[in-house]
Amino acid sequence: MKPWPTLALMAALALQGPSWAQTNKTLASAPQAKPPSPEEVAETAGAPLIGKYAPALTLRTLDGKTIDLAKLYGKKPVYLKFWATWCVPCRLQMPHFENVERTLGKDIEVVAVDAGFNETRQAVIDYRKKIGLTMPIVIDDGRLADALSLRITPQHIVIGRDGRILHVGHLADAKLDNALKQAIAEKPGAYAPGGAVQGAGSSAPVLKTLSGRPLDLADGSNATVVFFFSPWCETYLTSSRPAMAAACLKAREDVTRLSAKSDARWVGVGAGLWASNKDLADYQHQHKLTLPLALDETGGFFRAYKIADVPTFVVLDKSGHVIGRARRAEEAKRLAEQAGKPPAKVS
Repeated sequence: MKPWPTLALMAALALQGPSWAQTNKTLASAPQAKPPSPEEVAETAGAPLIGKYAPALTLRTLDGKTIDLAKLYGKKPVYLKFWATWCVPCRLQMPHFENVERTLGKDIEVVAVDAGFNETRQAVIDYRKKIGLTMPIVIDDGRLADALSLRITPQHIVIGRDGRILHVGHLADAKLDNALKQAIAEKPGAYAPGGAVQGAGSSAPVLKTLSGRPLDLADGSNATVVFFFSPWCETYLTSSRPAMAAACLKAREDVTRLSAKSDARWVGVGAGLWASNKDLADYQHQHKLTLPLALDETGGFFRAYKIADVPTFVVLDKSGHVIGRARRAEEAKRLAEQAGKPPAKVS
């Protein structure tokens, strides 16, 4: 199971536009609804942002320097590109990205924003050195993804001189190039930080399971183990991040085994990055998972619980309060069992 319809397929077609949807028809014999292309996903997520003031955040680069976006808005346009070292379409677009920095970097602030999902600082440093990236690189702590509706990688954000968002997209195409030219050609304008787009904050959004029921984490009678995962981790990362792929596979197998023998309630929350509800449903069907699953489409649930890597387990008491975190299902089960025990009597 891989995302929309596979990242491997996207690697071959990422720079050719959304024509992969037709290719996808050959992957199944039964007719099915046309899935949105990655560009459509990015544009749909970005549509409410167009024309609004960009977030006034201060970023820290890999080299320890500070980028105060608020000081750039109103004077210099900004180009933010979300990416990840494991993302094949991102890698394919890197020559275009580096060319923008080398040819337009004096006129527009170019910033590479690593999405910070299943990523390590060292992997970013090694990748920068390997291909010779020269623009500033930031590893997102979730604030930019939250404010700018990150749904897919790569995701391009072009911000005009006045601080208003001009373009949100996935492809390195003519639309992106035209947006960059437009941003550079604009005259400086007043920036209104009070009108900047804001993220959803730290509160977790209410999710619905695949069956359509709200995902209530306060069981009322016992502990709950929340399994944070990605439906494509164990397959897509096999070549680029084999250790992570193996961890995802083991976690899913352990959850299947342990949840059936546990008094605690187990639920799964899938990352919305590069995944849809159909991907989640296919994952559930393929692996015969019986625990309730919900997709965190906006990433707000992951951010509220400070989840940057999968698999991760969060254990909640019967009231829904966090009592522990774990990277392995066995440890999560132990924490849940401890939470379910009655308090020891004081003699």
